[in-house]
Amino acid sequence: MARRPPFFVTAVTTLLSFGVIFGFGYLRDFFRRMLRSDCFGRPIVSAPGAWIDVVERYSNDSNKTFHCTARTSKCLNLGSYNYLGFAAADEYCTPQVIQSLKRYSASTCSARVDGGNTKLHVELEEMVARFVGKPAAILFGMGYATNSAIIPALIGKGGLIISDAFNHNSIVNGARGSGASIQVFQHNNPKHLEDVLREQIAAGQPRINRPWKKIIVIVEGIYSMEGELCKLPEIIAVCKKYKVYTYVDEAHSIGAVGKTGRGVCELLGVDPADVDIMMGTFTKSFGSYGGYIAASKEIICHLKHTCPAHIYATSMSPPAVQQVISAIKVILGEDGSNRGAKKLAQIRENSNFFRSELQKMGFEVLGDNDSPVMPIMLYNPAKIPAFSRECLRQHVAVVVVAFPATPLLLCRARICISASHSREDLVKGLEVKSCIFVNVTKFTSVEIHMYNHGISFQLFRLSAKLVISWESNTSKWKHEKTVEAWWTCILQFLVCIVAAVKLIFVWLILTR
Repeated sequence: MARRPPFFVTAVTTLLSFGVIFGFGYLRDFFRRMLRSDCFGRPIVSAPGAWIDVVERYSNDSNKTFHCTARTSKCLNLGSYNYLGFAAADEYCTPQVIQSLKRYSASTCSARVDGGNTKLHVELEEMVARFVGKPAAILFGMGYATNSAIIPALIGKGGLIISDAFNHNSIVNGARGSGASIQVFQHNNPKHLEDVLREQIAAGQPRINRPWKKIIVIVEGIYSMEGELCKLPEIIAVCKKYKVYTYVDEAHSIGAVGKTGRGVCELLGVDPADVDIMMGTFTKSFGSYGGYIAASKEIICHLKHTCPAHIYATSMSPPAVQQVISAIKVILGEDGSNRGAKKLAQIRENSNFFRSELQKMGFEVLGDNDSPVMPIMLYNPAKIPAFSRECLRQHVAVVVVAFPATPLLLCRARICISASHSREDLVKGLEVKSCIFVNVTKFTSVEIHMYNHGISFQLFRLSAKLVISWESNTSKWKHEKTVEAWWTCILQFLVCIVAAVKLIFVWLILTR
C-alpha cells in the first residue's frame, strides 16, 4: 500500500515543528552553537547479532562532539540488516571464513582484471547465478556502488530510465550519472507506470522525437524505507507489453523472503527469466558486504568490459566472499543440515508476529507481511530523538529516519527483524515499545486525539520544563550579564511561545 499523505493537522504541525527546528538551528549556527543529535552514529563493540553492546558517550558542547566512555550498554538489536542471523558467529560459516583468511589474507590488493580474481570469486559468481536462476553473475565490492556504477554502464544518452518514486538513493544517483532521460512513476503503481510508458514511447526523445534507444524500468523487491513488497507480477506484465527492460533491486529481499530464500520472484511466483537484470547485496541476509548483478551472459560480459567498478575497484575481500558462499550453502541445505530452512521459517514467523503485535498496540506500521522491514511512523521531528533515546535507555537499539532520507512529513523509526531473535527478545522489544507508547499517551481525551494525529508532546513537555526554569535562567542573566545567558533566556522564551501557539492552534481545530 502506497504511503498516503498524513492528516491535515499532522502535516501543519509537523511543518511548524520543522520551522522551529530550522529557525533555531540557523540561529544557533549564527552563534556557532549548532545543535547536533546524539541519535546517530552510536558506536558498538560487538558483532551485530540479536543483541549488541553500545558504547556510552557524553558531550560537553551541545552534541557538537562526543566522548566515549569505558562503559557499554547491552541492547536488543532492532536496527541491523541481519535478517538470517549470519552476521554473528556461525558454527558453519565462521570456521571457513577464518580458514580463507589464513589462506588468502584480508585483501587481494588488486582489481579483478589484474591480480584480484581468486577461485572464491569465480565460485561465488557461479553460485549466485544458480541461486537466483540466471545464466551468469558479476560481483562488486559495495552494495551502493553496484547500483550507482552499473546503471551508467547499462544505459546512456538516448535511453530512458523509468524509476519508482521510492527507489533507493543509489538507484537515483546511478540514473543521474548515466546521462539517460529519467521519468518517475508513482510508487508501486503499475497503472501509472503504463501511462508513463505509453506517453514516453509516443513522444520519443526530447526535441528530436526519435524512438528511445533503450528503456529500463527500475524497481525494488522490498522498499527499504517502506517495508513494502514490489507488485512485481503486474509490473513485469506491463514491461512485457511494451517490450522494455526490467531491473529489480533485491537488496532487502534476496535471502530474506521466499520459501527457499530466493527473493520476491520466488515469493510472488515470477519467473526469473522475465527479469532482465537482478541486483542484490550481501550485506543483509548473508552477513557480509558487496553486491552482485545477475543477468544473461551477454549482459554480464558487457559489464565486465565496461563497468569501472569492476575494472578499477579492488575486488571483494576473500573472507567476505567465503562468508557469502558458506551462508548460501546453509540456506540451500548444502552444509548437511536443515538450519537454512529453519532460519527462513524463523524470519517469516518473527516478522509477522512483531508486525501484528505492533499494530495491536496502536502503532502505525508500514509494509507487508513476510517483510522483515517495519517502519513505525513518528511524523513529528521532535519524536525522533525522544523515541530513540527512550528506547536506548530501556536497552533497545533502533534506527530513526527523517528528511532527506524520507519525505519531510513522514519521519519514522525503522525496525529490522532477524531470524536470530528469539520470541523472548521480541516480547522484550514489544514491552519497551508499549511502555513508550503508554507514556506518550497519558493525557486528556483531546490530547490523545491530538497524539493520534501525530502531534509532538515532547515539545510540549520541553516547553513546560522551560517555563519552570525560566525564573532561574533570568536570575542567572541578571547576575552574570553574559551574552550567552541572555540568548539562552530569549531562546527559551521563544520556544515556550511557539509551543503555546501550536497547542492552541491544534486545540481550536480539533474542538471546533
